[in-house]
Amino acid sequence: MFELVSLSRTVISRSVRATHAFARRLLAELEADRGTEAGIVLALHGELGSGKTCFVQGLAKALDVTQGVTSPTFTLVNEYAGRRPLVHVDLYRVNGSESVGALGLEEYFDGPGVLALEWGEKAGALLPPDTVHVYFEALGIGGTHRKISIGCASPTAGLHPIAQVRPIA
Repeated sequence: MFELVSLSRTVISRSVRATHAFARRLLAELEADRGTEAGIVLALHGELGSGKTCFVQGLAKALDVTQGVTSPTFTLVNEYAGRRPLVHVDLYRVNGSESVGALGLEEYFDGPGVLALEWGEKAGALLPPDTVHVYFEALGIGGTHRKISIGCASPTAGLHPIAQVRPIA
């Protein structure tokens, strides 16, 4: 079992289930602030294995996506249908801003869906000002513990204090 406890913009997730719950909570807060018609851009940052794809799987569950979600490392872009579109992009193998620009990410920025960009730092100046940046750090405790921090480049990104997911004894 787990509970959501309102704390700060940095949280510790202790399981896959908790990371999924955190993704659902963040999405719910963003939708409450921005509405369900406005697009949401999430730039995900962190080393390999730090929880980025796990987080996107939580977003997919929150969006009622029925397809399995895997990292698009080789395909670069995966699109999923749900109650609103989910676009999962992995920029790990993309080199240079010209290559990122060639992907046509801008077409997703103004759409009604959720765009999750793994290795979001590679998109740099292409990202819209209301992009929410999510930083992941594996803590090395049993392989499932991670620190997740939220930030945004613009004060209009609409974030309230985010919830920490913690186990219930």
